[in-house]
This record gives sequence, structure tokens and C-alpha cells, in this order.
Amino acid sequence: MLSDEERARIDALVRSEAALVELVRRFDGAGFELALVGGPVRDALMGRPGHDWDLTTSARPEDIERLIAGWADTVWDVGREFGTIALRKGAAHVEITTYRSDEYDLSSRKPQVRFGDSLVGDLSRRDFTVNAMAVLLRTSEGEAVRWEFVDPHGGLADLASHTLRTPVAAGISFGDDPLRMMRAARFVAQLEFDLHPEVTAAIRAMADRLDIISAERIRDELVKLIRADRPVPGLRVLVETGLADHVLPELPALKLESDEHHRHKDVYEHSLTVLEQAIMLERLRAVPDAPDAVLRLAALLHDIGKPKTRRFQQGGTVTFHHHDVVGAKLARKRLRELRFSNDDIDDIARLVELHLRFHGYGVGEWTDSAVRRYVRDAGDQLERLHILTRADCTTRNQRKAARLQRTYDELEERIAALAEQEELDATRPDLDGNQIMEILGIGPGREVGDAYKFLLEVRLDRGPLGEETATEVLKAWWADRSSAD
Repeated sequence: MLSDEERARIDALVRSEAALVELVRRFDGAGFELALVGGPVRDALMGRPGHDWDLTTSARPEDIERLIAGWADTVWDVGREFGTIALRKGAAHVEITTYRSDEYDLSSRKPQVRFGDSLVGDLSRRDFTVNAMAVLLRTSEGEAVRWEFVDPHGGLADLASHTLRTPVAAGISFGDDPLRMMRAARFVAQLEFDLHPEVTAAIRAMADRLDIISAERIRDELVKLIRADRPVPGLRVLVETGLADHVLPELPALKLESDEHHRHKDVYEHSLTVLEQAIMLERLRAVPDAPDAVLRLAALLHDIGKPKTRRFQQGGTVTFHHHDVVGAKLARKRLRELRFSNDDIDDIARLVELHLRFHGYGVGEWTDSAVRRYVRDAGDQLERLHILTRADCTTRNQRKAARLQRTYDELEERIAALAEQEELDATRPDLDGNQIMEILGIGPGREVGDAYKFLLEVRLDRGPLGEETATEVLKAWWADRSSAD
């Protein structure tokens, strides 16, 4: 039973989009049911702002297309195979899906779609009870829309108790669509809910069923999880239920390692803390792409090279030499398997490889040349590297933490000063390839590349030279090279 406040929230949801009235009129007039379902209903009851319009209907895809033809501004049918037709009307983006039942066989990577005939039957096939609530819409006189709240599986009660439970037995639900197990972890992160014990037990027993799901679908769920306000509880679900062994095995592997720099935590706990601190800094520094999946994945994966590089020394000391380089290679391999874009893979791997570079800075002993190289190697990932490096300090020693932060403040100040002085963010030689060929009297080829690299190293060591001095330096280098040949 809805409370007065919940009823008011649903009423406000139904009346918040003018296009909804016309859709209801069209479907109801043609004898088809139409209902708001899933996330929009759940979020409205939670008092959360929502922007999605997910509808379910007794109409088949061809009927949906016929009913919206000539009315919708734009129509997409890419989900037609699964019974989904999307449309845009004004600013509203709407997805309408035929009542259905999705099932997998033991070897399939795609669900077998079966259309259904009832709203209650459709809701029983939803992932969780909090997403198996609907608002059945009907027309009435004038422009008003009448609605009826439909909750056959107790989703409202589970919403109140912040519990994730499946409408049918969890084993059946996850057998129908194993990706729902990943979704459970994601909703723990996004909604701050707890898993019902039956759900947890079923995931542990069926984690290997995730292997039949395509890498792209798993990647998309992982990205949604990592971009949540509080992703760490969801990541813990992945590890504790065994899902991570099939998605991101490098993460649970960290639980077995000791970190010589942070003896109070294992590397797994350290990595989760770094992620949390990176998220905090992401907000404080107003990162434009927040929530930033690239930054967050780099923070989570920055130490995954430690298991392969662990070495025990005399006296009980443990070292992880070159874990940054090894970790970057492991990150590339895993992200490729999850079908991340090449750009994202390159950015995350670069951050993992560079996350230790600052620790060679000491107490400001870097030359200007070293600072330039730091910026050059970071490239367009410099701001993310700033955040990752700061987040990587998880020591409980407050004096040590404060010293590290002061030292990095100084490095950022030096970078800013050099950038203002010489456009450091666009570091390149004082002469381009065409000028090099003209000065040396040579054509395109490897020698031009060698000359360009030489001038870049000079630029990094000495700063801007100006065209005249760079020409003299280039000629001297060319003379020495020619005599050596």
C-alpha cells in the first residue's frame, strides 16, 4: 500500500511528461496496455530524480511502430529483436518494450526472447523486486491519465528495507540471465542496498554462469558500477561472491599480498581506499568528466602488478620492484578482454605505469628537465595522474601524509610555473620536420625522425631555444653524426 507521500511522488512522475499523455491515449485507444516500469518507478518512490522513460506494453514491436508512426520525432528499432522500440518526442527519450520473458541456454551468450501477454508475468521476469514494480496507465476524460500501482512481488517493502531480492527464486532468475548477478553488485553500489541472503548464496553458487555473457555486456555493467557514487561496496560484492574471479581476477588476487609501504593494510584494502580517495579528489578538483571511469579504474588497478613482482628479502622485507610496468601490461590485457576502447586502455595503462614516478621526486630535487619529462610522459593524462598520485597516499602517519602532500603541491606549482613560462603542455622541438629537412638538405626518412627526437631531448633538457639556436644545435649534431659515420 502506497503512503500519501509515495502516491504523490508517483502522481508527479506520471504528470511530469506531456508526451506520456498522448502515448497512453494511442495505446489505450488501440486496446493495448501501457505501463511505466522499473527504474523510473523505483527512483520516483525513493525521491530520486530520474530522466528515463521505460515503458512496457502488451503491444508487439510492429504494433508499437504503427502507433507512434508520424507522431514521434525520431524512432530507433535497434532493440527490436528484444522487443524494444525507442523514440524521441521533444526532449523526452522513451523506450517501449513488449511484455517478455528472457532465458538463456547453457551455451548461449544472448537471451532467447519470448513475448508475454500480461504485465504481472512480465514483472516476474525482472531482475529484482525493486525493479518489478509498475504503474499501469489508462486514459480518462480530458487530458488526465489514470494510473494503478502494480507490485506483485513486494518491491515496495524491499525498497523500504533497502534489500535486493529477486521476484522468483534467485537461482531461476540468474539462470535466465546471469548478467543479473553483476547487476546486483552494481545496485549495491548505486542504491546502497544489501543483498538478500538467498541472492548472495545463489551468486556464489552460480558465478561461473557469467562466462556465457559477452564481454561487452560485462564491461558495461562494470563501468556503471565503477561510476556509482560509492562503488566500493559493489566491488566487495564482486570479490566476496566470486564474480570478480570471472570479471576482474586481478582484484581478488590483491588480497593475498602484503604492501611494504602500507603495513596496516593488504594491497586489496589499499586499492579500495585509493579508489575512494580518488573519487573524493575528483569532486574537489571538479573533474569535467566526473564520474570519471578511466580515473577510477586506474585507481582500482594501479597495484595489480604486485602479485607477480612480490619478492621476499632478508629480514622479512617484501618488495614489488617494477610492479608499475608489470601492472600496466596486466591492465592492458584485462581491459582488452573486456572490450574497452583502445583510447581507454591506453589512458588507464599509462596512469598505472606512471603512478610511482612522483616518488622519485624526493624533496624537490628534480631538475626542470625532469619536470618537463614528467609532464611529457603524462601527456593529456596529467590531471588524472595528479589525482591518482595524491590518492595513492593512504598512510596513517599524519606527518608523512602531510609531507607527501606538500611535496606534490610543490611539484604542481613547478609544473604550473614552467607551463606559464614556456607552454609546457605543448612541449615540442623548436623546429618541425620540414625545417629539419630544409636545414640539413635531406628528404623524408628515418634521419628526419632521429633529428626530431634529438631536438625534443634538447628541448626537454634546456627548455625553449628559439629557432636560431636550435638550428645551430641541429647542425652541430648533424656534423658529429656525419663524422662518426
